[in-house]
Amino acid sequence: MEGMVTLNREEQRRLVVLNEVGRGRLGGRQAAEMLNLSLRQSRRLIAAYRKEGAQALAHGNRVRKPPNAIEEELRQQVLELASCKYSGFNHQHLTELLAEREDIFLSRSSVRNILLESGIRSPRKRRPPKHRSRRERYPREGMLLQIDGSPHDWLKGRGPRLSLIGAIDDATGKVPYALFQEQEDSRGYFLMLREIILKEGIPLALYHDHHSIFEISPDKLPSIEEQLEGKRPSTQFGRLMEELGITSIPANSPQAKGRIERLWGTFQDRLVSELRLAGASTIEEANQVLWNFLPRYEQRFAVPAREPELAYRKTNDSFRPEEVFCFKHERVVGSDNVVRFGGHRLQVLPSNGRTSYVKARVEVHQRLDGTLAVYYQGHCLDTRPAPAEAPLLRSRQVVGIGADTTSLVQPATSSIAARSSHPKPAPDHPWRGIYRTFFDK
Repeated sequence: MEGMVTLNREEQRRLVVLNEVGRGRLGGRQAAEMLNLSLRQSRRLIAAYRKEGAQALAHGNRVRKPPNAIEEELRQQVLELASCKYSGFNHQHLTELLAEREDIFLSRSSVRNILLESGIRSPRKRRPPKHRSRRERYPREGMLLQIDGSPHDWLKGRGPRLSLIGAIDDATGKVPYALFQEQEDSRGYFLMLREIILKEGIPLALYHDHHSIFEISPDKLPSIEEQLEGKRPSTQFGRLMEELGITSIPANSPQAKGRIERLWGTFQDRLVSELRLAGASTIEEANQVLWNFLPRYEQRFAVPAREPELAYRKTNDSFRPEEVFCFKHERVVGSDNVVRFGGHRLQVLPSNGRTSYVKARVEVHQRLDGTLAVYYQGHCLDTRPAPAEAPLLRSRQVVGIGADTTSLVQPATSSIAARSSHPKPAPDHPWRGIYRTFFDK
């Protein structure tokens, strides 16, 4: 109906106040206070209302078409292209194709609004955002350590690219230990955990990501021996945590272990500046700067735990770090009482009241300092280097005359080197002619 006007809730509230002014129940100043307007603006509004009625309260552009509105023809063209030629394209992709191929330059939000108003949704399904809330810290120091590695250009071109491996206590924010390594590997985590245990004690749990250092891929099936013993396949670090009685807790997202992620952000700001100030250019110098920096970091950023008691478990007197913090591999003793491990040959000597260990299943400990030891049922056996067999000596000779024969040589590398020593037949070799004649038939 002509002359009709639709008012929103705010405009209806103004209408009630203006009607009270018209009846003489409210003055200009009282109306201005109730409308939250200045006295001058309220008087203008009262004058316009007396002249035009309720129409003066509606916005002047309400029924007008915006000058930047998309033309109806263009809207229909976009809908036709989205329904036929570009059916199944997501909104962003469709916007790009309209600009590239159809000379229709619209923003993604405009294209999206046009399609949504017609009921055309993007075919790409997106997961709704998850609600995250801040987790309470653990009450006692040593209950949970978050561990991680941070590959970064810590030396800013003055030296090699390093990885910082460290841990942060969840309750206090203290960094019990950290060190620089050439790369993030199991040995670095072994060294870090050894220093923490020798200095503080054994933590109750470690919080980490799904790196292959901590977890075996779920696609890997257990070996026959593991199936018979009812064991699950584990990594060397996983085996270490099991031996120490440390609970392994994997994080399902970077946000879950946000405390150590924020630690790396702080270190990449402050520690990088400290390394530059000290002029560190080697891994040894970087570690020295790091260990001098950690006490000052703890003094600045650590917080007290809710409970003063420590949750670290102390080691007993029989604890031997060299037998725990090492890589353990099962081997079977040969008929000549020799244990093979890579390019090493260890002769097992009579010990513990036993003269021979032939066919015995032993455990080779590869310690962090590079030495090897053989254990049988928890006892360390007496060993000495055994003479290498002829094939191994030949493969070492192929690698290079004068090379250190005690170095670790993998069997696969040896076989490849041996095969590469044979000359390749020439194209006109008689054997090539024989095979070519045979296959031509």
